Amino acid sequence: MSVALDALIFATAWTHVILAPYSKVEESFNLHATHDVLMYGVGIDNLYNYDHFTFPGAVPRTFIGSVLLAWLTTPIIHLAAWLRLISTKFDIQILARLVLASLNAWTLCLIRRGIMRRFGRATGLFFSLLTCSQFHLPFWMGRTIPNMFAMIPVNLSTYCLVDRAPNSTHPSHRSSLWAITLLTFTAIVFRAEVALLLGPLSLQLLFTRRITVFALIKIGLISGLISLGLTITVDSYFWNKYPLWPEFSGIYFNVVEGKSADWGTSPPLAYITSYLPKLLLGSLPLSFIGLISDQRIRSLLLPSLVFIGLISNLGHKEWRFIIYVVPLFNIAAARGSRWMVSRRKNTFLGRLFFLITIGLVAGNLAITILLTKASMANYPGGQALSTFHRLYPFNTAYPLPNVHISNLAAQTGASLFLQLNSPPHYFVPPTHQSPWSYNKTENLSLASLSSTSSPFTHLISEISPSDDSHLRTHWRKVCAIKSFDRWAIDWDLFKGRNKGEILRHLKDVLRFEESDKLWILERR
Repeated sequence: MSVALDALIFATAWTHVILAPYSKVEESFNLHATHDVLMYGVGIDNLYNYDHFTFPGAVPRTFIGSVLLAWLTTPIIHLAAWLRLISTKFDIQILARLVLASLNAWTLCLIRRGIMRRFGRATGLFFSLLTCSQFHLPFWMGRTIPNMFAMIPVNLSTYCLVDRAPNSTHPSHRSSLWAITLLTFTAIVFRAEVALLLGPLSLQLLFTRRITVFALIKIGLISGLISLGLTITVDSYFWNKYPLWPEFSGIYFNVVEGKSADWGTSPPLAYITSYLPKLLLGSLPLSFIGLISDQRIRSLLLPSLVFIGLISNLGHKEWRFIIYVVPLFNIAAARGSRWMVSRRKNTFLGRLFFLITIGLVAGNLAITILLTKASMANYPGGQALSTFHRLYPFNTAYPLPNVHISNLAAQTGASLFLQLNSPPHYFVPPTHQSPWSYNKTENLSLASLSSTSSPFTHLISEISPSDDSHLRTHWRKVCAIKSFDRWAIDWDLFKGRNKGEILRHLKDVLRFEESDKLWILERR
C-alpha cells in the first residue's frame, strides 16, 4: 500500500501540471529564470540576455531555486528528447514544472511515511487521500512561485519532526537541529515569512528541552551564515548588484516601507475565516477532531497556529503565505479521520462518523474537480499563443509574424517558453528560416500599434476589435480566446418541472460560464 500511496501523490501532482500547463504572472520570474538558465547557461557573457533585466519586477528574487530546477531538468530534457517525447520549448516548460511537482510530491511522500511510522497505516492513508483530494496544494506545487520552492525544505523539516516512534514524546536532538537548519535556510533564501514559523518552533524545542540555547544559537548562526553567503554570492552575480540579499530587499520593500499594502489588505482574521478553509476544505473540521483527540497533534500543530497568529498581523494577506502549514493540518485531519472511522460500526454514531469522514473526502474531490476545470480555462494568454502557432504554422506564414502580446496575455500564460519560433532554441532549430518576433512592450496605444509605421503584423489584444475604431479599421479578427468567468446555478431548470425531470437534468444545474478575453488579430 505504501508504494500505491506514493504513486497517488505523484500522479495527482503530475495530473494538475498536464491539465493546466500554462502559467501566470506570479510564476513568471522563476519560470523565465529557469528558461534563461536552460537556454543561455550561467556564463557571465550570456547574462545580458536574461529576461529579469528587461522585466525586473518590484523586488529582486533569488535565482537559487531556478538554477537548481534548470540543472535537475536538463537530464530529463535529454532523455525525453532521445525518446522523442518533446519537440518544442513549451514541452520543456512542462518538463520543468513536472520536476518541481515531483520534488514537492517526494517531500509529501516522506511526510506520509513518517506519519505511518508514528501514527499508523490508517492515518497515513487518510493523509494521502486528504492531500490528493484538495485543490490548492496539489495544483500549485508544480508552479514556479517562490513559495513552492520554499515548500520543499519546509516539508523536509516537517518530516524531521514527524518521523519517530509512536511512543516518542518529542523529536530527537538531531532531527530538531535539522528542522531548524532547513527552516533557517528557507527563510533566508526563499521566503522570509518562514521565520515566523521558525520562531515558535525554536521556542517549543527550547521549552521541551530538545535543544539547548547554546545549540540553537550555534546551529542558527552556522546555517544562517552559510545560507546568507550562498544567496548573496549567487544572486549578486545574476542581478549584477553587489551585495544583494533578495529576501531582505523584499522585507524592506513590503514590510518596512509598507508597499505590500498597494496590492490590497485583508482583515486580521482573514487567514482563519477565509484562506485556511479554502486551502484545507474538508480537512479543516477533521483537523479540529485530531487536535482534540490526540495530544501528539496538539504539540505538532502548536507552532503552526502561532505562525498563523503572527502573520495575521501583516495587512497584505495571500493564501500562499500560509501554504506551508497545510501538510501539518492534514496530519491533524488524518488523525481526526482515523478517530472517526475507528468508532464501532454497530452504533448509529459509529456509522454516522464513518459516513461524515468519507463524505468530507468526497466533498474535497468534488470541489477540486470544479476548481480544476475552471483553472484549465483560466490561462487565455497561453491558449492564445498556442492557438496562434496552430493558425500560422512555422514555414508557412508570410510575411514573417511580428506579434504584439498584450499585458493580459503576458500575465496569463504567454511565457518565454511559448515563443516557439524565435531564439533561443534549446536544440538546433529545424530550418534556416528567419525567426519570428514576439513583443511584450507595455503601454503602447492602439493608434501606435495600428499605424502604418508599426512593424506588427499581428496582435494578441485584450480589447475587442468591435470596441475600438483603430482595431476595426486596420485589423481583421482571426480568432477569439475564451476564458473562465464563473460557475452559475441555472435556477430556471427548477421551474415548472417535476422531480423526475429535475433529476434527469441534474447535470445541467451547474453551468460553466466563459467569455471572450483575448483576440488574435491580423493586419488588413
